[in-house]
Amino acid sequence: MRMRSWLLVVLIASNITSLAQEDINKVDDKGKKDGLWKGYHPESKRLRYQGTFSHGKEVGTFTYYDDTKAQTVIATREFNPKDNSVYTIFYDQRNHKVSEGKQVNKLNEGVWKYYHEGLPDIMTLEYYKAGKLEGKRTVYYRGSGVQGEENIAEEAHYSKGLKHGSYKKYTMKGVVLEDSNYKQGELDGPAVFNDPLGNPVSKGVFKNGKKVGFWEFYQDGKLLKKENMDKVKRRKSAQVKTNPESGSSKG
Repeated sequence: MRMRSWLLVVLIASNITSLAQEDINKVDDKGKKDGLWKGYHPESKRLRYQGTFSHGKEVGTFTYYDDTKAQTVIATREFNPKDNSVYTIFYDQRNHKVSEGKQVNKLNEGVWKYYHEGLPDIMTLEYYKAGKLEGKRTVYYRGSGVQGEENIAEEAHYSKGLKHGSYKKYTMKGVVLEDSNYKQGELDGPAVFNDPLGNPVSKGVFKNGKKVGFWEFYQDGKLLKKENMDKVKRRKSAQVKTNPESGSSKG
């Protein structure tokens, strides 16, 4: 009697397992993925991801795992079929966030956040439009909390993926090390460079990534010299023409 009961339990368990397996990795009548799907790491056969498809389209949350016995979650992706967007969060091995943001048509869109290792503090805050940086990009020092104006390390502006507009670089104490401007990825416009104490080191104007006009150079905060960078460029150009070999070495 006990043997029969044991066999009955085994058969029921086998049937339940078979039914569960039949409900995974199915396709619809058009051959498109439909329902719960699970993918596996090719060598270890450990679970790599799981999520739900609706006639070939991802819906809801997909979870991704590393290839270890611990099966640590390394990413989640939340699919929104209404606007074809997906919100992704990446994690490290200790379940701390590494980065997060939205993609539309597989391109970054809107706000993306990057975190300092092992901390909830934001390291970088970026904005995207159709996969390219757009607007302000801010880098924060470690330990700055979510984001605090007094802990900014760098602040730049972008247009269509290129630096375009004002750029500032700071020390941890908030001293401005660089205050410059960019135009389509190149330094362009007034620029000031300071030492960590806030004393000027040099200042002048850039044009298409090159120094132009008069530049001022300082030592210990005191004006050391003024130099016409246009003449410097002409002088260097003349030297290269006179001795072509001198311009062949970058050292």
